[in-house]
Amino acid sequence: MKDRKASSAFMGILKRLGPSILPFADAATKELPLPRLLRLALFQISVGMAIVLLTGTLNRVMVVEMGVGAWLVALMVSLPLLFAPLRALLGHRSDNHRSAFGWRRVPYLWFGTMLQFGGLAIMPFALLVLADGSGPAFLGPMAAALAFLLVGAGLHTTQTAGLALATDLAAPEQRPRVVALLYVILLLGMVLASGIFGWLLTDYSPGRLIEVLQGVAVVTIVVNLFALWKQEAIDHDRAKARHEPGVPFLEAWRALASVGHVRRLLVVIGLGTVGFNMQDILLEPYGGEILGMSVSATTTLTALWAMGMLMAFSLAGYVLTRGGDPYRVGAIGAVIGVVAFIIVVLAVPLQSTLIFRLGTGLIGFGGGLFAVSTLLAMMAFARDQQSGMAVGAWGAVQATAAGGAIALGGIIRDLVGLITGGGLLGETLASPATGYLAVYYLEIGILLAALVVMIPLLREGGPRHGTGDARFGMPDFPST
Repeated sequence: MKDRKASSAFMGILKRLGPSILPFADAATKELPLPRLLRLALFQISVGMAIVLLTGTLNRVMVVEMGVGAWLVALMVSLPLLFAPLRALLGHRSDNHRSAFGWRRVPYLWFGTMLQFGGLAIMPFALLVLADGSGPAFLGPMAAALAFLLVGAGLHTTQTAGLALATDLAAPEQRPRVVALLYVILLLGMVLASGIFGWLLTDYSPGRLIEVLQGVAVVTIVVNLFALWKQEAIDHDRAKARHEPGVPFLEAWRALASVGHVRRLLVVIGLGTVGFNMQDILLEPYGGEILGMSVSATTTLTALWAMGMLMAFSLAGYVLTRGGDPYRVGAIGAVIGVVAFIIVVLAVPLQSTLIFRLGTGLIGFGGGLFAVSTLLAMMAFARDQQSGMAVGAWGAVQATAAGGAIALGGIIRDLVGLITGGGLLGETLASPATGYLAVYYLEIGILLAALVVMIPLLREGGPRHGTGDARFGMPDFPST
């Protein structure tokens, strides 16, 4: 009896404080309660860990501690992008998957998890062979390439199937909040993973690297298994129809592409993603080399960017759940991005690190609004159980454009710096800042181009996900 009273008192506290301490508590519904939703979102933790490893931790360890050539490291890190264009096909296959239990998403979530595990399990030994150089010359690069490719294929498969499953489970009016929550979990997972990896590898040794990578492999299995457990119900009708032929990919793609302005939206997603991501590896060097910021000061830029993203996710989910137009929200995000890059450019003549920090936060804020709104707009085009293909098409364009933009940003900065550094275009442009500024000016132009392409979408208006103040939060949880 006392336990029941204590439980009721605890739930009463959560009812009063829940919406304020859990900003996405109202993403839950009676069909998808908050504990189940938060558990499903955990697959983004494993994706975030893999992203941090591939693009951050291993990048640094391979170049500095292992002495691997930077060109080879860049090649390895870019290998997972080869799998990104296949996300639309993965989504389609999960839409039409046939199994004895009628499951569609769970097999792909598990398959992606096993790919991640396999890549992480062989990666430490592949990297050691690569750095040592013993044995045939091709063995180290081939083993490392296989490990990176497996992890990349796994994270793309897991994220595509996971987002599609969340779309299936969430009520249409709550999808904006659910998508925003999933991306908050991804961002928190990346921040948490980067801190833990940095702490564990403070005293680097090959043995410690093996321990960390194998630990991440085990955590990936455990977290993803817990996330997908009992999330997708057994469907006897689909199970009976498992021997029937599925819809061919090209036929399904033509059906999706024929709905509304899907092709135009994908062009907007590609342009906007390039516009927001060319600066990804340039902001911290820009702050240090051009504005004279210390290492600790430039490190805080990532936190400012992440804070902007979190605020954008929360705002986008709030607005879109209440019937906001995703095209308008995405356009506002692009406009904020233009303003942000103008502010970053102005930081040089003003020699103001405060202005630079403001611009960095706004880049994260605008990018967050753009990403969430365009994903939801794409999801709204899914018809006849095509949510996997819709999510996959968005992911394929977004991931490919982001990876290409990051590489292009670094190439343009170095190329412009090489041309202007010798005074070929005059003494005025011989400044070290010219290469960085060229990238920022180009990003402004690309975001403006995305806004121009969006004009017909803005005129027509986007799909509305919300229905007034339809919310389900902690106050609706049973207290007994």
